[in-house]
Amino acid sequence: MEDAAARRYVWDLPTRLFHWGIVVLLGFSWWCAETGRMEWHYRSGLTLCALVLFRLVWGFTGSSTARFSGFVKGPRTVWRYVRQKDGETQPLPLGHNPIGGWSVLVLLGLLTLQIVTGLFAVDLDGLESGPLSYLLDFDRGRTAALIHEVSFNVLLAVSAIHVLAILFYLVVRRRNLTWAMVSGYQRDGGGEGLVRAPLWRLVLAIVIALTVAYAVSAGFRF
Repeated sequence: MEDAAARRYVWDLPTRLFHWGIVVLLGFSWWCAETGRMEWHYRSGLTLCALVLFRLVWGFTGSSTARFSGFVKGPRTVWRYVRQKDGETQPLPLGHNPIGGWSVLVLLGLLTLQIVTGLFAVDLDGLESGPLSYLLDFDRGRTAALIHEVSFNVLLAVSAIHVLAILFYLVVRRRNLTWAMVSGYQRDGGGEGLVRAPLWRLVLAIVIALTVAYAVSAGFRF
């Protein structure tokens, strides 16, 4: 059995719920669009919007491993990590490694693009348009819809690369990153462990995310 002393608590519950919420809602949104359930696609998209907004705020105010400053590293650090050999004894990063940190930013960027274009998208008959589509003319709304469709395919490709990387770490490095995101614990993590954010910051992040998502759903018409 894994030595409990070699395990560190690295992922707080909000970060883990965000991660698996994105996985479930992306699949659900795709299914709704493919089967013509656009009302549910719309609701799922707004929920995704709230989740991404929360993660962006949490990236500045959250626990230590959730903060962008904690896992976004410069080119030199990334290059040193890439060149590191399996036999070297350098402690494993606590949370995201330097490459994983940048992959998080890419995925968040694509998710944001996907959500924003969906908010402004206009369909051909104008019946299933985004809540902010009235701010654009028809042609620009159709361009947003096209980008929405293309960016989803790019998001799928990047997600597939992300899954392949996880499989690589599982098979080659013997590190189960998936279970770490389920349990919150990482084996042989370096450092002092997770520094939790106070509860008021979590409440603030949730309030901001829900408020902005509600304003978007209403088209900022109050």
